[in-house]
Formats: sequence, structure tokens, C-alpha cells
Amino acid sequence: MFNRDRWQEIFETIRKNKLRTFLSGFTVALGIFIFIILFGFGNGLKNQFQEFFLDDATNTIFLFPGKTSKPYNGFKSNRNIEFKNDDMADIKEQFPFFLEYITPRISRAAVVKYKNEFDNYSTRAVGPAHQFAEKTILMKGRYINESDITNKTKYAVIGRLVARDLFKQENPLGKFIDIGNSVFKVIGVFQDDGGDREERYIYIPYTTRQLLEKSNDKVDQIILAFKPQIGHSGSVVFERKLREFLKKKKSIAPNDPNGIYIRNVADQLKQNQQFANILQLIVTFVGLGTLIAGIIGISNIMVFVVKERTKELGIRKALGATPKSVIQMILQESIFITTISGIVGLLIGVFVLKSIGETLKDYFIKNPYIDTATALFATVILIIFGGIAGYIPAKRAARIKPIVALRDE
Repeated sequence: MFNRDRWQEIFETIRKNKLRTFLSGFTVALGIFIFIILFGFGNGLKNQFQEFFLDDATNTIFLFPGKTSKPYNGFKSNRNIEFKNDDMADIKEQFPFFLEYITPRISRAAVVKYKNEFDNYSTRAVGPAHQFAEKTILMKGRYINESDITNKTKYAVIGRLVARDLFKQENPLGKFIDIGNSVFKVIGVFQDDGGDREERYIYIPYTTRQLLEKSNDKVDQIILAFKPQIGHSGSVVFERKLREFLKKKKSIAPNDPNGIYIRNVADQLKQNQQFANILQLIVTFVGLGTLIAGIIGISNIMVFVVKERTKELGIRKALGATPKSVIQMILQESIFITTISGIVGLLIGVFVLKSIGETLKDYFIKNPYIDTATALFATVILIIFGGIAGYIPAKRAARIKPIVALRDE
């Protein structure tokens, strides 16, 4: 029940002992504040790792041709490996269970012109599935389709910043641009969550690029996606089978590490997420250590407070106060101070995290945060231990005989 007299006594005690109350509350608030900041930084670190990898699809595997380092099957070492269109067809045929989609990529730089505007841009000759691999977001028009690949059309899909630079306020759809002295019609404008660099690309059909380069069938790299349902372990098996298949087809020694390079985004993502999780665990343990230090601090202060009030407690008992009422008074004061201080530390910590935003992005911490449940749980834990910290010395003081307490100096 609410006891008005007891609350008046608590506030009067706090008023008379401002420094002691401040130190008690500051210890609690600081413990909660540091825990929230450190835990939030751990989440911010995970956010940064996710930004590095989740801009593109996470079920993709990149295949790059290399140069052999060992002789094999009648071929000398230092032989340049090339990927061609038939390699993609063979992969489709050999791995239907694993494969979701596949696309080539041929990268070239070129001067791009429109009327009096021009600049250097990177072009990517790709297939329709490249849109899913890069998570390209269409703003206007359409992406490259299978008809463009079959007919080797001179169509281009340009990035948002390319459209801004070359066309200013003009609508680029249906307009013609000069890419490396070849005229292309703009059929789409895209944006990309990867940022400005990604929005300065121009996409064209890969067969058109091959046609412009003396009708060859070579590709710089192959991007493919495995079916999400096979998971990370399935992607590792797929990667191994791909390596074996391509080495056999290209007559590369099985133990040659340089003939073909494969980058499995899912594998890299898992490794980096594990690393981020470990870092967050470390940060969390440091935060828990801070909480424990706060608990120890409030315990020491409460022991001192009860010791300081021994004579007062003796007078109360001499006037008829029961041990239970003595314990309740000290416990209520301890919990009150701990609760108020804990809430203050929590609010300040959450406010600081929200204020940081992306200002620490250069230090690999982006949008640090702590979920409400975790913040409240940490605060409640500190309040509980704050109560225990007050209960133990209060119980000891309640057992002291009034005559002994009155003699205390």
C-alpha cells in the first residue's frame, strides 16, 4: 500500500543527502548508459556489415577466369582461361538442381555523349537476370530482356546519375546516346541502393557487346544464383562441383589454384556475420561488465548509507519501529533511486544512439540501436540488484539492538 509518511521520509532523506543520492544514482545511470551505447554499437557494426553485402543478392556466385600456374593435359602453364557463351549453356544443363539464374558480365569503359553533354562511364553488357543479381530498381522504362539478347539490340538502361548528368531535366526514355561511337536507344533508368557509384553504370545486352567486338562469344565473368532453399551448405557443394566441372572442361589441373576464381557471396556473408556476431558478443560482455560494476558500486554505496544511518535506525527501533518496517524503508529508498536513475540512463543512452545515425559510418558503425526489450531488461536487472544491494545491509542493520545502534559512532 501507498504510505505517504514513508515517502515523505524518503524524499526528506534524499534532500538532506544530495551528494550521496547523486553518487548512487550516477553510478546506476552510468552503468545503464554505457551498456546501451556498447550494445548499440554492436548492432551498428552488424548494420554496416549487412550494407556491404545485402546491396546485391546474397545467393550469388561469381566466376572469374584466371591464368593457369601449372601445365596439364598437354597445355603449358601461364595459359589464359576464357569464358564463352557455351560455358553458360553447359552450366545450365549440368546443374538444374542448384541453379536459379545465370548471366554474363562484360565490363568496358566508354565516352558517352548526348547532344553537347558527355562524360566517361562504365558499361556492363549483361543478360536479363543481372537485374536480380544487382537488385537493380527501375525508375522508368524497362530492363534488358531475352528479345534484346536474341536480336542483339542497341538498347541501353542507364543509371540515375547518368540520366541526371547527360539529360538534365529532360526525359531520357526513347532518346539516343553515343556509347563509344555506337548509338544506343535509352529504354530504362534505374537506381541502386549501393549508392552513387552503382548509379553511374550503363547496361546493354551482352550479345550486342560481342557483336561490336568482332562478333566474338567471350564474356569477362559469369554470375549465377543458387536456389535459396539449398542454403549455405548447398551453395558450398555447388561451388565445389562448379570448380570441378569448369577445371575439367578448360583442362586445368585439379590442384591449380589460379585457373579459375570463384567468389561465393553466401559464404562471405556468413563469415562476416559470424565475425560481426562475435564482436557484438564481446561488446555485450563489456557492457555486462559495466552493469556488474554499477551493481557493485551501488552495493558499496548502500552499505555505507546504512552504516551512516545506524544511529538513526537505532532511534527508530527504540521508538517502536519493527525490523520489517526498517528494511522496507531502506529497500524502498534504494529501489526508488535505482529506478529513476536507471530510466534516466536508459533515455539518455537511447537518445545518443538515435543522434549518432550514420556519423560513425567511417568507423564501420551505422545507425547503432538497441531494441526496447533488451534496454528494459538491462534496466530491470539493475533495479533488482539495486534492491538486493539495499536489502542485504538493511536486513543486517535491522538485527542490531537499539542500545548498540545508539552507541554507534
